[in-house]
Amino acid sequence: MTLTITGTTMTSDRTAHSARSAPGCQHGWEVSWLPGQILDRNTAITAMTLAGPAADDDLREGHRLWPHIHSWAAELGLTAPEAITRAAQPPAIPRRQHHRDGERPDPEAGQ
Repeated sequence: MTLTITGTTMTSDRTAHSARSAPGCQHGWEVSWLPGQILDRNTAITAMTLAGPAADDDLREGHRLWPHIHSWAAELGLTAPEAITRAAQPPAIPRRQHHRDGERPDPEAGQ
């Protein structure tokens, strides 16, 4: 799995989930499968790392990655089954907002 991390976004080649810097929070990050939570950069990387294997259909207790899944989930304050269930769901599609004539949507704002 490859994570691409910039100063404002994190994406993965194995999941549609992403992370972005939280507006108005200098060092905060929002991860798409943990809506409403502000994480620090390292914890956001952990959440994105966990989202990759969650996309696998055969991921369950006993899988070779399960000890890692358990540890990553604990770092997020979740059990491994809770984290996998949440991260396996597709990201919510942001609602499009109406823009005034002549305004272009900001692609980084997810609009």
